[in-house]
Amino acid sequence: MSNSFVLAAALLLAPVLGAPAPAPQVTAPASFGPDSQISATVQPSTTGYRVEVVENGYTSATYHGPYTGTPTTVGAVDGPTTLAASIPAQPLNPTATYYNTKGAPLNPMPAPYTPAGGLGTNGSLPRYMVESDFDFESIALGLYQEWIELDLFHDGLARFTDEEFTAAGLGPEARSLIEFMADQETGHSTLLTNMLGERAPKECVYNYPYTTVREWIDFMQRLTRFGESGVWGFINHLDSREVGQLLAQSIATEARQQQIFRQMSGLTPMNVWFENGWPQSWSWTMLAPYISYCPENTTRLAWQNFPTLHILNNANVNRYSPNDTAQDGSETVGPRIADPSRSNITESCENLTVTGYGCGPAVAHNKSEPLSFVGKKVLFQWEAPGQPVGPNNSYVTATTAGAPKFVAWSQQLNLTYSPLTVTGNDTGYTYQPEGFVYGDEGIINGTMAVMLTDLDLYVTPFNTSLLNPHIVALGLYQAG
Repeated sequence: MSNSFVLAAALLLAPVLGAPAPAPQVTAPASFGPDSQISATVQPSTTGYRVEVVENGYTSATYHGPYTGTPTTVGAVDGPTTLAASIPAQPLNPTATYYNTKGAPLNPMPAPYTPAGGLGTNGSLPRYMVESDFDFESIALGLYQEWIELDLFHDGLARFTDEEFTAAGLGPEARSLIEFMADQETGHSTLLTNMLGERAPKECVYNYPYTTVREWIDFMQRLTRFGESGVWGFINHLDSREVGQLLAQSIATEARQQQIFRQMSGLTPMNVWFENGWPQSWSWTMLAPYISYCPENTTRLAWQNFPTLHILNNANVNRYSPNDTAQDGSETVGPRIADPSRSNITESCENLTVTGYGCGPAVAHNKSEPLSFVGKKVLFQWEAPGQPVGPNNSYVTATTAGAPKFVAWSQQLNLTYSPLTVTGNDTGYTYQPEGFVYGDEGIINGTMAVMLTDLDLYVTPFNTSLLNPHIVALGLYQAG
């Protein structure tokens, strides 16, 4: 039986829940009974690398560190041929003409209560498998993301002691929630593997940048940001609508994870009206530096790795006065694109209880001093292309753009530009621009993509990838 029919059958066999019964009136017990006596055994892992059990009972991979070998394959995977250097912008689709002035169906309805139109609505049996090279490469990228989240969420639980978690304001219940989020990734990776088939990428070995609990949480809110945005950017371009349906149901969970990690970091859980979608090459650029080794014959990806844009005065989320962040990049723990803010600082907001300045784990915080603001001078340093990166150092950063002239800010429904002032070899600055989505809702906020470009090309959420040939370097900005 094919994977598609197995998955279709599994979905059809999902239980149907009836209306819940009224909640009974209960009295809080004075004591609780013994642990369950039901026999059970822990099943061994069937994929990935060996795990080790550490003092607090959580498990993680035996090694997290850099790749030390020599790559046997270099560069993104390629097809039989490449037809053009880039995809040109085209005029409006001539069939995109529907406009309803009646407020009622204009066309015959195929069945009762069923307006005409839609895709996959003709009653055909769904096939939950990728349907094109675009689908395969996109879902393979998503699976690389799910694998690192599965490992990452477990790693901090196993790496840090109970005392370190308590000092960071995260008790056993918070750690249990993170463990559940790791379990969610088991389901997500299984789903994407089934939709890809036998050449689905396998779990790899990863190299993480954090040394404290807060840095781990901060890194996870950044990583889930590009994991989520990377899917919103391609999901509606998939040839397989069935795959897109199931992917949407998994990425909605990841959006919740990102919000929770922001809360645990002391950041505002929601500070935008719309989440931003990114092309696949943006999320792959941010993910690849944290993958060290992959098993032999692991499926490779076709997406581009852009040079890294370092934001030297990216706000430190652990400061009670974030605009006192050092201007030389020293308050980021390392040189990789999504590395977290350094937490071991003297002006920490972690245990500060002053309203507007504290940043301990909480449902929400209001900031008396924002992480960024309109008019802020933002300092940049960017890498030259040609740097080895990613699994086994086997990918290479590349750009087809000319000299950088603009800074592109991608957030919410918008991509807006500000002029870049070049101050030296691969250094420069800009001022954070003003812009609005609707009304007085500012564009720039949250954890977002920023890039240097050679052209201020007009793009919208459905064709953002047209900007890729013009990107010089890509970075992750902590705006709020």
